[in-house]
Amino acid sequence: MLYSLTGELVHQEPGIAVVSCGGVGYLCSVSASTQRTLPTSGTVTLYTHMNVTQDAITLYGFATRAELSCFRMLTSVSGIGSKTALSALSAMTPEQLAISVAAGDHKALTCAQGIGNKQAQRIVLELKDKMAGLGAPSDVITAGTPAVGAPAVAGSNAAEAVRALMVLGYSSGEASSLVSRLDPTLPVEKLIAQALRSADAAKQ
Repeated sequence: MLYSLTGELVHQEPGIAVVSCGGVGYLCSVSASTQRTLPTSGTVTLYTHMNVTQDAITLYGFATRAELSCFRMLTSVSGIGSKTALSALSAMTPEQLAISVAAGDHKALTCAQGIGNKQAQRIVLELKDKMAGLGAPSDVITAGTPAVGAPAVAGSNAAEAVRALMVLGYSSGEASSLVSRLDPTLPVEKLIAQALRSADAAKQ
């Protein structure tokens, strides 16, 4: 399976980006969010997900690992296909979507084209169930950098950021470790964004 593509961006149209690698042009379906980050030409990197069906092989490309993780979590929800997941990620950033799920705010998801009230409720319920399966965010550090294992303050920005990171596929321990290194007074979305950048840097 392809993990990522790095090559020359040779063609774009709404929802489509073609990346040339070694003389082969890979057509990727992309969200509007990813497309907004792409240059008009030059070298790009897309993190990829390949969907194989009886009728076709479709490659999806994402500007960040967080968006790829969010896409995979969305398509794990019953009744949510790739097209709907791309629509959600075109309307919201991974951080915004994760915060909405963690907060149980299904109405925020209905801003995406093709996602109605019932689908939004299903996304929130199923992803919150998956979060529960990963463990409760009980070890968040909420002030400074004291010893790991300090309890979270209910409703704190740090605790909300951990819950949102779990929506993106991180375990409770991984999310807590990432957030514990940050300033807990930052807004939730900034905490998530900085935690994701830190996780990406560690993987490089």
